[in-house]
Amino acid sequence: MRPQLLSLLVAAACASLGAQAAGVTDAMIANDAATTGDVLSAGLGTQGQRYSPLKSINSGNANRLVPVWSMSFGGEKQRGQESQPLIHDGRMFVTASYSRIFAIDSKTGAKLWKYEHRLPDGILPCCDVVNRGAALYDNLVIFGTLDAQLVALDQKTGDVVWKEKIDDFAAGYSYTAAPLIAGGLLMTGVSGGEFGIVGRVDARDPKTGKMVWSRPTVEGHMGSKYDAAGNRSDNGVSGKVNATWPGDMWKAGGAATWLGGTYDPKTGLAYFGTGNPGPWNSHLRKGDNLYSCSTVAIDIKTGQIAWSYQNTPNDGWDFDGVNEFVTFDMDGQRVGGKADRNGFFYVNDAKTGKLISATPFVKKLTWATGIDLKTGRPNYVPENRPGDPTAGADGKKGNTVFAAPSFLGGKNQMPMAYSPDTKLFYVPANEWGMDIWNEPVTYKKGAAYLGAGFTIKTVNDDYIGALRAIDPKTGKIVWEAKNNAPLWGGVLTTGGNLVFWGTPEGYLQAADAKTGKIVWKFQTGSGVVAPPVTWQEGGEQYVAVVSGWGGAVPLWGGDVAKKVNYLEQGGSVWVFKLANFGNSASAGGADKKLAATAK
Repeated sequence: MRPQLLSLLVAAACASLGAQAAGVTDAMIANDAATTGDVLSAGLGTQGQRYSPLKSINSGNANRLVPVWSMSFGGEKQRGQESQPLIHDGRMFVTASYSRIFAIDSKTGAKLWKYEHRLPDGILPCCDVVNRGAALYDNLVIFGTLDAQLVALDQKTGDVVWKEKIDDFAAGYSYTAAPLIAGGLLMTGVSGGEFGIVGRVDARDPKTGKMVWSRPTVEGHMGSKYDAAGNRSDNGVSGKVNATWPGDMWKAGGAATWLGGTYDPKTGLAYFGTGNPGPWNSHLRKGDNLYSCSTVAIDIKTGQIAWSYQNTPNDGWDFDGVNEFVTFDMDGQRVGGKADRNGFFYVNDAKTGKLISATPFVKKLTWATGIDLKTGRPNYVPENRPGDPTAGADGKKGNTVFAAPSFLGGKNQMPMAYSPDTKLFYVPANEWGMDIWNEPVTYKKGAAYLGAGFTIKTVNDDYIGALRAIDPKTGKIVWEAKNNAPLWGGVLTTGGNLVFWGTPEGYLQAADAKTGKIVWKFQTGSGVVAPPVTWQEGGEQYVAVVSGWGGAVPLWGGDVAKKVNYLEQGGSVWVFKLANFGNSASAGGADKKLAATAK
């Protein structure tokens, strides 16, 4: 072989290997919200706005959307499917119930590989065997499992590259969120707030899984940092021991970071919502119980808490503050919006946490009359807090109260979206309440740690769910689209003046982002409890969503669960694009028929 030809071949091979080795970079993840040829992170960007600038599909032509392909997750392991797909290099990566992940050809729907995590007996998932998605970095796809492990797989082959334990599943820990990658770090929270675990945020090297720092989200626990050799050292206590917790209650304090986080490069902060304090019986834990039911902003370089804001101090209703904090610009200020479980929509300064506004986004709200903007604290209605069981004659059950929203929240796990075009948030809200009472309880490792009983109640005859467009400057509801069953799936908004969301009745639907008029819907065959995504490939725009009814509602929903018990489980991913009416008479006829069916 001629030397020149050999040199060219070697150079080409090295260039190819270099391109393969590059994989998904920090720069690509940082620019995910602006790029349209892929979806590299949960939230379509680390800020979590769930906005795409794509506009080939728009409010004028969305009625031409038709299915391109659908792939079943198969087997008997259906249950709730809450995953957001990721798309990169012609592949879709989507997780499924029971800690499974699939790689799929994004254009044809052909399954490329599947990894099914072997789960041990005795796992303790609170609210169904769900998984909300993966993360991409370099040549890896990384996801968490119900037995509280992280698994990194080769994107092309599905082979395990590394595996690390998050915590002890026998103590109640699990993992269901999509990991967050930002600033070269892989950040994860923990699930298990109903089992007396201690919430925290961990940061790892995404290439190896090795720890960099860990920050507890229950006041009194010591943070950690790790050197290159993996040696641990202290990184300061979160808050101050016993400052807002009585006695030893902080040692099993909950505040799980089970929904994952967002990151804003302009502030350098990662924002994690924290769940309810443990136990639910608030009379056992006098005080605010930091950092439960809060937004906690963490400096990703140091692992230190930069600021925190507590939405529901001394929570007595299981009003997790775990919902996503989505940053955006408002009047020249970097701020964040959060639709909390407790029924209020909050806007905070993203750099300092200072409360700017707090307004109800649900119409039935009994536990507080409002939020004091000077102190940032709720104006409680004391008689609407569940009663102290020790005050009763037998000491076994406190006074029952009716509270709204229910503990399933004005908004739960289903992520909202923000459009920089309309400057509106699109919030999947629910109107429901609950009868709730407190009971005595003591902590036991691996056992439910509630100290409460409850029954979910409907509050309206005609609807439970409502997608609401909210103006963050005024807190006003601009429009709403009501739904008979509770909404449990996330939202996508686009530059095409569209909002996409799914319903438990099985529909993926799209509305005009300015008016709320529904312009298209399609029956997926099972309830949609996952967020849609969109991307462009080969010059065409695609929309995808996972379908499969489940999650917390059928498990915990009381009277509401009975109302929707006719809904069927499933497990599949659907992909759509615009029908092309111009290819040929026969193709056009077929496409028109599909489009008519999809309406």
